[in-house]
Amino acid sequence: MQRSLEQRMAIKFCVKLEKSAAEIIPMLKKAFGVDCLSDRQIFRWHKAFAEGLEDVNDENRAGRPSTCSSDDNVKRVRDLLNTDRRLSVRLISETLDITKTIVHEIVSESLGMRKVLKC
Repeated sequence: MQRSLEQRMAIKFCVKLEKSAAEIIPMLKKAFGVDCLSDRQIFRWHKAFAEGLEDVNDENRAGRPSTCSSDDNVKRVRDLLNTDRRLSVRLISETLDITKTIVHEIVSESLGMRKVLKC
């Protein structure tokens, strides 16, 4: 993720120097090697910056949120754990219909519990 942000900044810089996308591609490939953006992505970002885009970050996309550890889910897990602290992550996951990884994240990070039964 950080590598692509660096590359977008470099593309933006080159656009300001009036370099073409075809000139930028070999420079990026030399600088970033195997981590280089694809030619298509370089052309896409070049076009966007040439048309006046200033932000180097990706636009927000529709779809599933990056995390499901919402305040509602945290409250549901906390309430369930208040009934029985010995519940496993798997059992909480099945009971609340939340993935095990999200339940583990909520229990360990949001609720600050250190000992978590993973089975």
